[in-house]
Amino acid sequence: MRVIIAAAGTAGHINPGLAIANKIKKEENNSEIMFIGTTRGLENDLVPRAGYKLKTIDAYGLSKKVSIENLKKICKTLKGFSEAKRIIKEFKPDVVIGTGGYICGATITVANKLKIPTVLHESNAFPGKAVKMLANKTDTILVSFKDAISRIKKSKNVVFTGTPVKVHKKEFSKEQKEKILKDIGLNSDKPIVLVFGGSQGAKKINEAILNITKQHKNRNYQLIWATGPKQYDIVKEELEKDNININHIKYIKIIPYIYNMEEIMNIVDVIVARSGAMTITEIANIGKASILIPLPNVSHNHQLYNAKVLENVNSAKIILDSDVQCEILNKEIEEIISDKNKMIQMGENALKVSTKDAEDIIYDEIRKLVNRRK
Repeated sequence: MRVIIAAAGTAGHINPGLAIANKIKKEENNSEIMFIGTTRGLENDLVPRAGYKLKTIDAYGLSKKVSIENLKKICKTLKGFSEAKRIIKEFKPDVVIGTGGYICGATITVANKLKIPTVLHESNAFPGKAVKMLANKTDTILVSFKDAISRIKKSKNVVFTGTPVKVHKKEFSKEQKEKILKDIGLNSDKPIVLVFGGSQGAKKINEAILNITKQHKNRNYQLIWATGPKQYDIVKEELEKDNININHIKYIKIIPYIYNMEEIMNIVDVIVARSGAMTITEIANIGKASILIPLPNVSHNHQLYNAKVLENVNSAKIILDSDVQCEILNKEIEEIISDKNKMIQMGENALKVSTKDAEDIIYDEIRKLVNRRK
């Protein structure tokens, strides 16, 4: 199979594309796969690192505001359509797949005009502008959440698949869990709360956890806190003002980034995080109670809709970003951990919206589409 995958911007767009590429390669080792992205996003690091070829074109999100800057972006985006056409015609793909970002507009539109089968994967519960705009031009739209289906109009074919992610449920023995905790300086005596705000961290969440740390409010629980690489030094300096050494805080482990996320998420009791589509999928897959703080000011407030997927099955509490502060967040954590049976039930509820074998379902849909066109 010859495949072009359009993915640009954030890891939330790119990682699903890489997971799909890996699945196709696993099933059909002789497949040729190329990515199309921009020169600005994480695709320039993640795609080559994964061993795939990346071609770049110009693509921008356009504002209704009239300005010289916006006019320039319009001109560059129009040029991107020509660049996408040249790349697609030269590569001659059997299918073009889009997994998010402005890049999908040019690639899916061009592929549709060239009569090449097209697939879009939408990770969020509330579909973005690109998916809505391209719905009637795309042969198959794959969605991560059932809630998204009714929000996509005029589509030829919408299929619920889930999101392909790296984090899945794993069972650890008591000894294995204690070893993992010992390695990071914690123990199994108290419940463990994992806090993270995405790869870059989340300032409002960090501020609240910083005050919990300074005021020693976590008397009944332990914290694993990933600040984000760009905010780690800021947190360190703030703690030093109170003569607190970031590396020696009882019941708290503070790190810039978590590389063994699957391992850590499986051994904690509660997760505090933003509600990006991949995070929601991972929490559901492993079955954990969570406190979700949607990122505000994003398209259609889609992180709030993502968070409601877990709230609706009574597995998560939602705190709006504007309401995040030390006392409120600590109170929510305390309420969950104070009732162990309820905490476990919340985790089991999360499993109700988990999706197994997302990669298999996605591959089958792609293969069916390509076979129909042959």
